[in-house]
Amino acid sequence: MLNSAWDRMSIPQRRLWEVIRINPEKWKQHPYGESRCGFWVVAVLGNTVVWYNDLEHGFNRSLYSKYGEIDQYWCNQDNLEWTIQHLLNEIIEGQPSGPYASPPKPLE
Repeated sequence: MLNSAWDRMSIPQRRLWEVIRINPEKWKQHPYGESRCGFWVVAVLGNTVVWYNDLEHGFNRSLYSKYGEIDQYWCNQDNLEWTIQHLLNEIIEGQPSGPYASPPKPLE
């Protein structure tokens, strides 16, 4: 999946990816990651992680305050190159780049 995404990335996306990527490692996330022993984090940039949500089958970017724990749950179903582009946009524009898909909401 990561190799396929790299093939689709633009040159600027590849440059950023090569700087921020890490060997995939499981990070905790409460409460949605508990049933799966966490989610796979594939990149770290400052206090932001890029991770794969295997519940929703897509990549997300979230803040973290403690290494090994994802603070925010998002259910974007983005390709990795889209997530990397959002990070590039944030670097260039100096502000968060949306959109984020919210966590599940209880049925009423």
